[in-house]
Amino acid sequence: MEPLGLVPWPPEPIKTERLVLREPAARDRAAFIELLSSPDVHTYLGGPRPRAELERELPVVPERWPGSFVVELHGSMIGQVLLRRATRHRPAAVGKLDLGYLFLPQAWGFGYAGEACAAALDWLGGALPGEPVVLATQTANRGSMRLAAKLGFVEVERFEAWDAEQWLGMRS
Repeated sequence: MEPLGLVPWPPEPIKTERLVLREPAARDRAAFIELLSSPDVHTYLGGPRPRAELERELPVVPERWPGSFVVELHGSMIGQVLLRRATRHRPAAVGKLDLGYLFLPQAWGFGYAGEACAAALDWLGGALPGEPVVLATQTANRGSMRLAAKLGFVEVERFEAWDAEQWLGMRS
């Protein structure tokens, strides 16, 4: 099953006041390696992947699949927004679209994640009206918890996984 069902992919680039959300391209490979190997980015995500492994295994155009947006600022990738069908987490999430995001540490603190996620959710609202979306994060990830509230996610449940308390929110 495609992550977004019958939605044509890729969409036209989504432009916000400061950012562009677009399909991944070969020029993004180095930024993906930095993003996926960063200990700071993966503090609440089970730890980073080894850089050498990523260099060997990442395709020329990484993360190129329906629902994967590169977030670009001034022509350079600063992060990624993901929309995909939830297949795990909790029963309340399975089958719903799951919003995920990763940003390079130098892009933190400027509101880019909120701007990019809101734009992706707005696009999704036009592509699949009324589609419920879930977001899961560790409760210890204060920034992600604030962003979830700002984006309109409401707590469905808390649960233990990966040796930490997790939070699952939903937005319809």
